[in-house]
Amino acid sequence: MQKANNIEEPGSGNFANLKRLAYFAAVVETGSFTAAADRLGITKAVVSQQVARLEREFRTSLLTRTTRRVAATDAGRTFYQRCALILKEAGEAFDELAEVASEPSGTLRLTAALDYGITAVVPAIAEFTRRYPQCKVDAVLSDQSLDLMSGQVELAIRVGWLTELGLQARQIGSFRQLLVAAPSLAGRVQGLKEPGEIEALPFVANTALREPAFWSFAHRSSGQQGVAVHPLISLDATLAVREAVRQGAGLSVLPDYAVAEDLEAGRLIQVLAEWRLPSGGIHVVFPAARFRAAKVKAFVDLLMERERRAAAHALPAGTGSQN
Repeated sequence: MQKANNIEEPGSGNFANLKRLAYFAAVVETGSFTAAADRLGITKAVVSQQVARLEREFRTSLLTRTTRRVAATDAGRTFYQRCALILKEAGEAFDELAEVASEPSGTLRLTAALDYGITAVVPAIAEFTRRYPQCKVDAVLSDQSLDLMSGQVELAIRVGWLTELGLQARQIGSFRQLLVAAPSLAGRVQGLKEPGEIEALPFVANTALREPAFWSFAHRSSGQQGVAVHPLISLDATLAVREAVRQGAGLSVLPDYAVAEDLEAGRLIQVLAEWRLPSGGIHVVFPAARFRAAKVKAFVDLLMERERRAAAHALPAGTGSQN
């Protein structure tokens, strides 16, 4: 079909002109060509011409015009709903592009579990602020998970097994759980062969966990074995449990990142190293959103970089074991 007056048929390249969609949406939202022109900073004639062009292309009335107000027709209302979504997506795309090109800046607000926060996140924060001097960091380290939907923080570092819904998560690493004890208990743990034998030994439980008194062990040839321990001491923080174990109060299960230095230095020993406990994940969790600020992306990238370095230098299984 021949085109008249250079008006493109629907589906042609110029049909998707975002400016015309923006002009039409502004008229619907303000109820006036004049008000729309004022909002957009252009002349009323331009707005009127571009909206009229849309109507000619579709051969559909999108607006009804009276002396007092402009309103959308049924077709116009349907079209406006799509326009609003398209314009929102386009705005986010431009914002994201601008943010990617910009240097990270501003205050980054995050939360992390207390033990992993002290061991891994705080050193990462120090490196982050050195690398990006325009950034500040406000961190909450707690074994109680903050609600990300409250808007108080931009990301959370969760350690373990995710249970939250409606959030976006990215795994940046993993950790092993290790059964450990102080060297002063070496005489009592040295001859242990199976997990069930620890039931008779003093145990320090971490009540921040869902099941602090039950552990499932696996062996490559002996299969799985569940053990119900009888805690002598119960504490609600991982670092407190570690200190009690260091003092010889009993055995406990702790994440490898919390005991790696102690095992290497001989302050703790690994018990039943041939048996494996379930591994856990280290995740960065965000509120549901399409757009991430440059400071958030930069910190996540740095934390992943540090996790890769830590994994490359991780202690081999069984280091510091006494069994």
